[in-house]
Amino acid sequence: MTVPLTGTGTGTPLRTSTAVVVVVALALALFSLSTVETLPVGLLPLIADDLGVSRASVGRLVTGYGMVVAVASVPLTRLVRRVPRRTLLCALLALFVLANFVSAMAPGYWILFAARVTVALTHSVFWSVIASTATALFAPEVRGRVVAGLFSGLSLASVVGVPAGTWLGQQAGWRIPFVVMSGFGFLALVAVAVLLPSRAGEEGDGTAGAEPSRRRFLVLMTATALVICGVFTGYTYITVFLTDVTGLSRSAVAPLLLGSGFAGIAGTGLAGARVDRRPRGTMVPAVALLTATMFGLRLLGDRTFAAVCLVALLGFAMSAMTTALQSRILHVAPGSTEIASAVGSSVFNVGIAGGSLVGGLLLPTGLGVRGAVLVGGVLAVDSLAVLLSEPWVVRQGERRAAVRGGVPDMSA
Repeated sequence: MTVPLTGTGTGTPLRTSTAVVVVVALALALFSLSTVETLPVGLLPLIADDLGVSRASVGRLVTGYGMVVAVASVPLTRLVRRVPRRTLLCALLALFVLANFVSAMAPGYWILFAARVTVALTHSVFWSVIASTATALFAPEVRGRVVAGLFSGLSLASVVGVPAGTWLGQQAGWRIPFVVMSGFGFLALVAVAVLLPSRAGEEGDGTAGAEPSRRRFLVLMTATALVICGVFTGYTYITVFLTDVTGLSRSAVAPLLLGSGFAGIAGTGLAGARVDRRPRGTMVPAVALLTATMFGLRLLGDRTFAAVCLVALLGFAMSAMTTALQSRILHVAPGSTEIASAVGSSVFNVGIAGGSLVGGLLLPTGLGVRGAVLVGGVLAVDSLAVLLSEPWVVRQGERRAAVRGGVPDMSA
């Protein structure tokens, strides 16, 4: 069986099994990248103690990473638009492998910080191009399922990456997980180099939004910034929350994050099954659940059973929201889906950076980590309100266009 490889420019079909392996390799790369992005969350106390810096400083490893991705995603993606996707992805993965090895060998905080900035630069482009590259290997009507399969790597980063990295760091030192992630990145590099056609993802169906809408895209980006900022205001310091508020031991944190990751796989699967039919109807419930979870942690986080359930729900909702978000970007992108994905990545990481920064500022105050979770819930409420306003925003645009007597823009 074969599937048309839209966007290759060659008309050469790619076998379905090969296309699936390519998506698996890209998912493995995304797993490694996403694990490295949030790995300091689980290793925060270990890194702080070993390098002789504060916990807030280690939190800024997440903040700095997010800021780099936020600033660099769009300009770097524009810069490399004409580079063949296989060449580009191989270069990015090679840089990822090298930078993580440097992270593992870092003698001090600033070397580690610089290595993470380098990884963040690879992230800036990688996240922007993988969805359009993967979906271009398949028919447009299964985009949502392809994205769900691709972003299973993101869910597995929660299931295996951060929890296993936390456990491995506790057993063998915080540097070893970075070496392991380099190894996984190398495996993905080999698979992409061998199997991905050099012109995959270029000038094909995967580069155009299915129903382009500038207003819907702006609503989506605003809501994304708010909800991600809200979640990461608390989640960046979830280890501190679970030990200081819930009263769990450090050794109990990794299994709990593991359970949250398994819930995330379920969230990705459910979102992938729904998102092709109801892209917006998948996004809104996921954000609503994230909102409820943040407030639930604030109110019930000192109760062990409730905290365990709520952290699992957080993983479920976050994975469902991320899958729905990427599918929605491909659906309403007002221009190139790669540039739209770059904007989405930038906004996502503005949220991560802003959230970890706000949480870090609240941590040493009287509000503490519980206050950070509360502020996160308020931001998530704002995000939900923005999403629900989308039909009104679109109608207002149509009315203004009608009053002007012009042709409506891509907001319908």
